Amino acid sequence: MILPFLGSILVACTLRTNSRFLPVSIAAVVAAVISIATAYLYPAIANGGVIRYDIEWLPQLGLNLTLRMDGFAWMFAMLVGIIGLLVVLYARYYMSDDDPIPRFFSFLLAFMGSMLGIVISGNVILLAIFWELTSISSFLLISYWHHNPAARDGARMALTVTATGGFCLLAGLLILGHIAGSYDLDTILASGDAIRAHPLYLPALISVLIGAFTKSAQFPFHFWLPNAMAAPTPVSAYLHSATMVKAGVFLLVRLSPALSGTYEWFLIVGIAGLSTLVLGAYFAMFQQDLKGLLAYSTISHLGLITTLLSLGSPLATVAAIFHMLNHAIFKASLFMAAGIIDHETGTRDMRRLSGLLQYLPITGRFAMIASAAMAGVPLLNGFLSKEMFFAEAVETHADSWLDVSLPYFAVLASIFSVAYSLRFIHTVFFGPKPVDLPIAAPHEPPRWMRFPIETLVVACLVIGIVPNFAIGPVLYHASFSVLGEQMPYYSLSIWHGFNIPLLMSVMALAAGVLIYIVFRNYFARCDDGPPWFRHLRGQRIFERILVTVSWRWARALESFFGTRNLQPQLRLVVFAGFLAGVVPLYLLGFQSRMIPPSNLDLPFAGMWLIGAGLAMGTAYLAKYHRLAALVMLGGTGLIVCVTFVWLSAPDLAITQLLVEIVTTVLILLGLRWLPKRSEEAKDTLTLRARFRRFRDFLLATACGVGMAFVAYAVMTMRVPDAIANFFLQNAYSQGGGTNVVNVILVDFRGFDTLGEIAVLGIVALTVFALLRRFRPAADSIGPTMQQKAQRRYDEEQPDRDLGDTVRDYLTVPSVIMQWMFPVIITLAVYFFTRGHDMPGGGFAAGLTMSIAFLLQYLAGGTRWAEERIRILPLHWMGAGLLVATAGGVGSWVFGYPFLTSHTRYVEIPLIGDVPAASALIFDLGVFLLVVGSTVLILVALAHQSIRINRLRAQLEETKEEAA
Repeated sequence: MILPFLGSILVACTLRTNSRFLPVSIAAVVAAVISIATAYLYPAIANGGVIRYDIEWLPQLGLNLTLRMDGFAWMFAMLVGIIGLLVVLYARYYMSDDDPIPRFFSFLLAFMGSMLGIVISGNVILLAIFWELTSISSFLLISYWHHNPAARDGARMALTVTATGGFCLLAGLLILGHIAGSYDLDTILASGDAIRAHPLYLPALISVLIGAFTKSAQFPFHFWLPNAMAAPTPVSAYLHSATMVKAGVFLLVRLSPALSGTYEWFLIVGIAGLSTLVLGAYFAMFQQDLKGLLAYSTISHLGLITTLLSLGSPLATVAAIFHMLNHAIFKASLFMAAGIIDHETGTRDMRRLSGLLQYLPITGRFAMIASAAMAGVPLLNGFLSKEMFFAEAVETHADSWLDVSLPYFAVLASIFSVAYSLRFIHTVFFGPKPVDLPIAAPHEPPRWMRFPIETLVVACLVIGIVPNFAIGPVLYHASFSVLGEQMPYYSLSIWHGFNIPLLMSVMALAAGVLIYIVFRNYFARCDDGPPWFRHLRGQRIFERILVTVSWRWARALESFFGTRNLQPQLRLVVFAGFLAGVVPLYLLGFQSRMIPPSNLDLPFAGMWLIGAGLAMGTAYLAKYHRLAALVMLGGTGLIVCVTFVWLSAPDLAITQLLVEIVTTVLILLGLRWLPKRSEEAKDTLTLRARFRRFRDFLLATACGVGMAFVAYAVMTMRVPDAIANFFLQNAYSQGGGTNVVNVILVDFRGFDTLGEIAVLGIVALTVFALLRRFRPAADSIGPTMQQKAQRRYDEEQPDRDLGDTVRDYLTVPSVIMQWMFPVIITLAVYFFTRGHDMPGGGFAAGLTMSIAFLLQYLAGGTRWAEERIRILPLHWMGAGLLVATAGGVGSWVFGYPFLTSHTRYVEIPLIGDVPAASALIFDLGVFLLVVGSTVLILVALAHQSIRINRLRAQLEETKEEAA
């Protein structure tokens, strides 16, 4: 499962080379290794065997990374690997040299890994994660040719529909886990009776089915799949055969032991499947695009599988699994054949194609065999599974109109299937020679481009002629792993005598041929869609829903809640936080065992009164005297820092001091770009403005007093078994460090810290993105005092920035700041290495390192600093997140839960035994990400100077031209 993602990263590293050989080789090796490794596991899954591998992640919450493979998962994993290998070989010749080849194969391997993760997930939460990864990776593949508007629209539609279904699926899986008492797949499957009897069964069923129906393009969510045909043909072949759309029906089979067997299951799944089966086949007959015809045929065949699963009988489940396998084989070959036709002729329009058999004799014959398998012609694999479908259709499964009408709809859909398959064969390969093709002389593709089609079509023939030998054991083990003791008797014989299913097949074949002969000219003239449904288009409905949601509803909410002013937005955020604190206390009650303050320390109280005064002064002056407010805010921070020292918390004091330095400088750099405020504006406040300020004052006071009350209550409550005692007693024995604060951050609460640094990285990226689009106020563009002085140097050195002026007027301080760079780096290393036992740590070291870069930008200016210091903050951030994650994943290698740390003493020559903890790796990731995030914000602010200089020069040029 990990191998495809590693291969994807490795291929992505070759992006700059745009080589074809290396990405193809890596992708082919990955697919081959997956296929070989899966085949090697066959003896272990035979006769109902299950392979499990549990990796502890959050064992206290019952969340483990469980990998599980049984016969059904084995069959799908083989499809993912083998068809993936054939698609890689096919794409090697299909993709143009002008395409970014490494990017394509990187996305394809990520897609492969995501689908493989769904197949072998043994925990439903893990399954939901991979489910969403398939949506994301398919979005990247469908939009691969992003210069094409159809590709962008199709990818957006696919992601919107499938990701929305993924959220519903997650909700349903959470309900199932709640009912079963565990998110382990085996536990859920074994709790079928409890789940079906639970009051939450119907919400869970509907949520899961929405997720499965959206992924497998079942009615009414079928419209996204034809629009995904803008993707490269190798993607379409893989998506329709072994990945993505098969994930929905795979999930239905996987969860059928827990969810099927009820009338609700039969009704909802049956109506969706039968509607999809008939409508998909009907729409396919009127398509003019080759891939469009194949896309709607996929929708129809997925509806056939869903209809079988709705019946709830064991034999229907066997038939559904069998048709999944058959459909994957012939549909992959058909898409590859369509890709060859497009590749050699330059078009997929069936109205322009004819007589290609004389130009593509080998490809044409193999495509005709695959089309016959799709139509259910005898001696081909599609015929066998369709016979099983007919046999189940005539059986009685429920006393309802749906069950009675099933045989008639099955025959009708099969008639349409024969008609569109025959249209594919006759229109493309027979008739007169094609004229006015974009490529005048089509010819057979290279031998190895045709090899995947030949392999798959041979599989169609072998399975259709000798099914028991070719696929019998695999089908049995796959079905037995799902059905268990309910495994029915079935026969894969080619001949079962004259019976009703055979009669239905003959009727479908004859009627399909007749319909095509009668209406073939009419099919070619239907440019605006199938009759009766020309004005009912899913894409148009989807676009209207998006417009309604994103334009009308979103605009209404924005007009009600949104504003361009920051103060009303902050008011809403603060008020929401106030409600979040008050409502739970009001509903649940708050019983505190507070103790009255005693032994009041007058110097400490006086210091806090000064801090409170500074805070109130900051709030009062923030609107008109920003610099003074910032100075007072820094003073408040220093008071907090001294408080930590007073209360014997040096680690927090160091962190607070470093945070104050970094944030104060960054805010100071941003103040110069804000519009000016005048003192006289205070005298012009209207009554409404005064009321607004008084309201904000009351809200701020309520929140501040509330937080002070809660903090005081928590710190003074007499808790018999305080959590602090646990950390104090176990920090050294279990975390290997005497600095309890740092041990908590990197060990006991390491998972929280991992999430926090990820949020820090997201915030830095957001700030950077906003500042890239930021345009300073007009009055900040005018010359300042330093800028007026700098004009004297502009004629001689026009490329200078504000940092150059600072060096000219602050020569001695700038030199000192430059010399401090190695000193501060040494201090950062000191903080980092001692953090596990003494005050310091990765966060403090990262802030210290950031101060070193801050000083260089302040001392030398943007250009000077970036010419001499090569720092790539995005690389630091990415490396930090990867290192921190690797520090947690490394514990799995030794059989421990995620982020479990280990400590020991390491003997260093000439020094002796030195305590070392594996949490140091995690702390290194924190250090790297903090440095990268801080410097990224610094770079975004510093580059405003360069942008303003350019804008100022443009303004001066405009004035000169006007003069």
